[in-house]
Amino acid sequence: MRPKLYLISLGCSKNLVDSEVMLGKLAHYELTQEISQADVIIVNTCGFITSAKQESIQVLLEAISARKEGALVVASGCLTQRYQEELQAQLPEIDIFTGVGDYDRIDQLIKAKQSAFSSSVFLAGAQNARVITGSKVHAYVKLSEGCNQQCSFCAIPSFKGALQSKQIAQILKEVEDLAKQGFSDISFIAQDSSSYLRDQGVKDGLISLIKAIDAQQAIESARIFYLYPSTTTLALIDTIAHSRIFANYFDMPIQHISNAMLKTMRRNSNTQAHLKLLTHMKSVPESFLRTTLLLGHPGESEEDMAILQEFLESFSFDRINLFAFSPEENTRAYHMPSLPDRLINQRLDTINACVQKQVQASMQKLLHQPIEVIVEGLSEDGLFLRARDRRWGLEIDGEILINESALDKVQHGHYRAICHTYENDILLGKIIA
Repeated sequence: MRPKLYLISLGCSKNLVDSEVMLGKLAHYELTQEISQADVIIVNTCGFITSAKQESIQVLLEAISARKEGALVVASGCLTQRYQEELQAQLPEIDIFTGVGDYDRIDQLIKAKQSAFSSSVFLAGAQNARVITGSKVHAYVKLSEGCNQQCSFCAIPSFKGALQSKQIAQILKEVEDLAKQGFSDISFIAQDSSSYLRDQGVKDGLISLIKAIDAQQAIESARIFYLYPSTTTLALIDTIAHSRIFANYFDMPIQHISNAMLKTMRRNSNTQAHLKLLTHMKSVPESFLRTTLLLGHPGESEEDMAILQEFLESFSFDRINLFAFSPEENTRAYHMPSLPDRLINQRLDTINACVQKQVQASMQKLLHQPIEVIVEGLSEDGLFLRARDRRWGLEIDGEILINESALDKVQHGHYRAICHTYENDILLGKIIA
């Protein structure tokens, strides 16, 4: 009988890729959704901000409580990398601790019942077998690990290290292998995608990669996450716009729009530069804009908030992530005077009202329009096809339920559809071609 494995991946899609590598190394295990039946339980933790750290600790405690007698509990990932000594002292019930450098050795660590923290960060590539989860059409591909930016609020460089990019040839091989497995839609991810290859002295590495993926013609669609404002150029935007494969999907976390806050946050940019890039993105036909805003950073004034609110009333995004400032060790902002939680929550509520209006408007624009969708499979109730706009990221940008009578005849992949009904933030449609 095969041993059983239960794995939960917390945090971002970059963490998910590393979890998929661990699944690949443990392919001889039978996956189970029942934690109490597992012989090995792996929690791939997130250590980005306070709420993520709290969730990771809670899940680890639940794993310890729910495991059957003799089962191993493994804690891996960013949280364990950041707090390896503290966690090992406070959670002796956990059998194996490992950080962000040994995902490809997880089978060896489990066999030896040994903890390990490598000095280097692991970067998944074509040489690492993965078990892709969550889709039969879509997969993530990492461009790089680490980050050379010096944002005041972000601790990622302290435990992920400096930027290290994969070569274009390595990425092309990875994409080719995924295409052979049937994956036709790829999301390219990194901490700072627009700085790809800058660690190797190449300024326009992402432009070169896009052109290489276009020439390869192995997949049908792609998008890029996490463009950093100071390393995103008009030429990069134009390259995406002219690509045959990459969707006009622009995910650029601006964090704020006030000059004063951008300087305090050490974003190496300013309001004028932000607006120039965003306006250019907006001018691209069928563009889809996603951003992230950070509220409550130390030093944020009422004037800064008024500037941000006025900006959101005049410039629209399709999706916006909102975060409250979290004081993180080993960051510049950690030592700055914090704003009251009550004030931060009020500001989140105010901006969230603007965000919801923008998302509603973005969804409304699809009504009665023929669009290309990617069909992922059946909905949970089995009555609809579950799909998304070709531009959208998996699970984060929305879902289209397609009312199709011949459900069993439609395969996973790309289709044309017309969206005709709007209800509870879900578009309903019918395949037309």
